[in-house]
Amino acid sequence: MRRILSVVVLICFLISSFVILAYGKELKVYNSPTDYRIATGRKITKYSEAPMLAELVKQGKLPPVEQRLPKNPVVIEPWEEIGQYGGTWRRCWTGLADRAGPVRLGGYVKFVRLDYTGTKLISDIADKWTLTKDGKEYTFHLREGLKWSDGTPVTTEDVKFYYEDILLNKELNPTLPAWSMVDGEVMKLEVVDKYTFKISFKKPYPLFLYQIQVVEDFLPAPKHYLKQFHPKYTPQDKLEEVVKKEKFTYWYQLFAVKKDWIQNPELPVLFPWKVTVPPPAPRMIMERNPYFYKVDTAGNQLPYIDRVVHDLVENTEVLNMRAMAGELDMQDRHIYVGNFTLFMENQKKGDYRVVQWKTGIGADPVICLNQSAKDPVLRQIFQDKRFRIALSIAINRAEVQQICYLGLGKVRQACPVSGSPYYDAEWEKLYTEYDPVRANKLLDEMGLDKRDKDGTRLRPDGKPLLLNISFTTFPGATTIDVINMVKTYWERLGIKVAVNNMERSLYITRLAGNDHDICIWNLDRSYQLLIDPSWYVLVGIQQWASGWGQWIGTGGKGGMEPPAEVKRMTELWEKAKTATNRDLRDRYMKEIINTHKKNLWMIGMVGELPQPFIVKNNFRNVPEGLIYDFPLQSPSNGFPEQFFIRGK
Repeated sequence: MRRILSVVVLICFLISSFVILAYGKELKVYNSPTDYRIATGRKITKYSEAPMLAELVKQGKLPPVEQRLPKNPVVIEPWEEIGQYGGTWRRCWTGLADRAGPVRLGGYVKFVRLDYTGTKLISDIADKWTLTKDGKEYTFHLREGLKWSDGTPVTTEDVKFYYEDILLNKELNPTLPAWSMVDGEVMKLEVVDKYTFKISFKKPYPLFLYQIQVVEDFLPAPKHYLKQFHPKYTPQDKLEEVVKKEKFTYWYQLFAVKKDWIQNPELPVLFPWKVTVPPPAPRMIMERNPYFYKVDTAGNQLPYIDRVVHDLVENTEVLNMRAMAGELDMQDRHIYVGNFTLFMENQKKGDYRVVQWKTGIGADPVICLNQSAKDPVLRQIFQDKRFRIALSIAINRAEVQQICYLGLGKVRQACPVSGSPYYDAEWEKLYTEYDPVRANKLLDEMGLDKRDKDGTRLRPDGKPLLLNISFTTFPGATTIDVINMVKTYWERLGIKVAVNNMERSLYITRLAGNDHDICIWNLDRSYQLLIDPSWYVLVGIQQWASGWGQWIGTGGKGGMEPPAEVKRMTELWEKAKTATNRDLRDRYMKEIINTHKKNLWMIGMVGELPQPFIVKNNFRNVPEGLIYDFPLQSPSNGFPEQFFIRGK
């Protein structure tokens, strides 16, 4: 009876979520109060601030809010309602290695950023930007009056400092990041005036603004603060004293920590909250930035919430238990979909609701048969499409979905998720039917019809056909259960299967060395491919053909040479990056998609799983039904600065 009740509750929840998605509610952001007035006919007549800041103004410790905001602040229309100021947002993390948690809710500030859908670029700290018709030169205009969290004005001097003294400094960046270059040549910076600057490239690079969305530090750098740790501006003897005092060996080690906003509370920032108590403290604390550059539609300076705290926990299992007990105000990171039923059952007791976003994970997990396997016989088998089809249709996906995922997600192939500009409905369903009879016929047709006395199929060299599956477990993942089911399905075909669960660093090492047969991961980054196409183009080492990826990444100096159609995909991606015509770019990307669809190099089972958010009932303005994925820096695409705690 309890199981039936849980399923009913789950179904009701999913129906309500789909209803919310069907309404297509928008999270509206306006570039300025003027743009807001033009769009709505409503005018912001005054600015307001949090009580804690108003008190500091009263004491003469802060200038009035009008002087702290830029000339034209960004205006956000809250998801539900105008919020209330105050309160502490309680979260958990596992320490500095888990920095993505605070970064993705408070550190997503760009010159130009993605909107809530992850498909449209909108102005952020730059209120104007243009790209020349040839796609080579960008012009940005910083918001006039924009200030660092210590009140110092932000100007192009800070942009120039980042470019000349950080990006191009060989001790800080021995290897220039790929996003900063086209055809091996780094971007050029030209400062026009106090607020205007240009970035140009040797060749067209219209995808530049997409590529930098996941780059944490591509921002103006506070020159007035950081120059004291840079040898260009500080005498060597004085700098060496600081390096020694801070227990570093080299200046660039000191500099890297001093410019890290998570580790250095003194660093001026542009984010909605700044760290005041850094790790390794058991509770990391972030407090509101009094100079943050956004307001709501009533003129209230954001963020609404005074502070965000991250309690250090031993592991993510503890985090999930604390969320279930109602001890966290809003937690998305490390919340297990496998606990979905328990979360639903404990809502009333924990005084929370479960908010659902759709992940950008095309397959969880994705099965990758290494097309560049070192074993030549196995490589020949893997490269036969009939073998890949046979393994795919031998899997009972509906059974996997019900047993391992509580019926959540969607039975689908490993491909871009629905809603992606490059979603392909035909590919999604391709070879997902459960047909073990046909699977056996395909294996027989390709010459794997001979068996030993135990019924195991024999390879062309007479050895038993053994598949080694390598994987590493993510906390809370259902990977082990899924793989064991896959093992059973494939063994029914007469194939031996060995499952190797290994520590993550070993997994990565073996992957880099092309020392694997079949790899398991999750097919994330499958929504906005223009930001990160790494699953679909061999821009580096990838599970489905790590040797081919090495060959491409080294310009043919290492790895294993891929076939012409794989080389063609890399060429298509390079063309897509430089295409100034959107239709032409889409044509290149769709050819990449079609090549994958034709070859089935990756096998999926279930994807588009929900990402649960555990949200206290008094924690408001959290959107429903958005995409949750790394390239969107989720949950930042929900604009956490407009979240608020009711009753605080």
